[in-house]
Amino acid sequence: MGVKQIFLAAIVTATLSPFAGQQAKAESLSDAMASAYTHSGLLEQNRALLRAADENVAQAAAAMRPVLGWLTNYQRTFSSGSVTSASNTANVGLTLSWLLGDSGASKALMAAQEQTVMATRQSLLSVEQAVLLSAVQAFMDVRQHSEIVSLRQNNLRLITRELRAAKDRFDVGEVTRTDVALAEARLAGARAELGVAQGNLMQAQESYKAVVGRAHGVLTPPSRLPYTSKTLDQAKAVAVRTHPDMLGAQYSVAAAEHLVRRAEAGMLPTINLSANVTATENLSSNSNRQTGSITFGTSGPIYQGGRLSSALRQTMAQRDAARGALHAQRHTVRLGVGSAWALALSSRAQREASTRQIRAARIAFDGVREEAKLGARTTLDVLNAEQELLDAQANQISAVSREFVAAYRLLAAMGLLNVDHLNLAVEKYDPEAYYKKVKTAPAILSKRGRQLDKVLRSIGKE
Repeated sequence: MGVKQIFLAAIVTATLSPFAGQQAKAESLSDAMASAYTHSGLLEQNRALLRAADENVAQAAAAMRPVLGWLTNYQRTFSSGSVTSASNTANVGLTLSWLLGDSGASKALMAAQEQTVMATRQSLLSVEQAVLLSAVQAFMDVRQHSEIVSLRQNNLRLITRELRAAKDRFDVGEVTRTDVALAEARLAGARAELGVAQGNLMQAQESYKAVVGRAHGVLTPPSRLPYTSKTLDQAKAVAVRTHPDMLGAQYSVAAAEHLVRRAEAGMLPTINLSANVTATENLSSNSNRQTGSITFGTSGPIYQGGRLSSALRQTMAQRDAARGALHAQRHTVRLGVGSAWALALSSRAQREASTRQIRAARIAFDGVREEAKLGARTTLDVLNAEQELLDAQANQISAVSREFVAAYRLLAAMGLLNVDHLNLAVEKYDPEAYYKKVKTAPAILSKRGRQLDKVLRSIGKE
């Protein structure tokens, strides 16, 4: 089979797959979004980043706990001279160190890490919105291009009949060879447009597979647009309250505030407790002894070359930057809602106008075709009227697709394009399950550590 035949076979397969009939499974837009949510590697990546941020809280909690360690060593000493001697000793010991107080620096760090976790959760929600919106776009693209392919096929059949009619009229002397040539040229153009439409459909199907994770079945048209908001001002108010980028910026400001307090505490004293116990055995003389010590002390900086002051100024600047980012994010969110709202309105207007355009173009086409039978219109008039009707139908198909995508884009701009709000039939990822198990920094062999192992197995990470 040659390259041309392979390409034509692929086009036929791509064109017919949306209309494979009753054997193909009907698939709704909600099904596509649920599959994209389950399939997305981007979501998996950001969930792992969230779990990494959770561990920062655990490590901050561990820094406020006692640290217990062990040590062991073996030592051989010897001397030579008039009298040669040698001894072998072994030491085994335990050490304990505990930061009893650092003027609140550790607590401030832990609070900052907790706020960072919350900000990372909002980043995950932003990714979730992007994944679901991509699924909507892929779903509507496949439907749009499938319908356009069908429209182009019907147009090809219609022009074929027009060409046949032109040839019949030419045979009886009603039209000239020019009219036949016009119909032949329009037929060739229709075949080219069909090839373009089939290529666009193949690309849309590949995008669908990449986003949703599988080939599509029979895509059922959405029954209605999602509810967004009655007014633009209400939509902007909802976005400022609920958009994950906005909430993430707020948590980042809170984290920066805690880091400033940590830097301030770094200039204050710390209280430490340390202890050790060691057992020493002289293997040469079979003697042993035990030693131990406990140390309780305080310490604090006097002069460190200006490093601590610089660190404080740095955290304050970072806090100011986070505040500025929050201010900018508020404007960005409101702008996003305004743009999405305008796109939704224009898409609706285009769809309504295309409906009226189709109605008028169909009347015009039917009239021109009847007039052509009476000799009052030329073949070119018929072909032009038919092209106008085809363009109107293609515009309506595109307008309907854009209207649905624009509505979901507005929902995303408001921060509401998520599994909970859409009530998708999918097992939702619970960030709290992992966080609750690790925030207290459980040891591997503890009861909570074993519970954490179960959580990891449940999400397929162990």
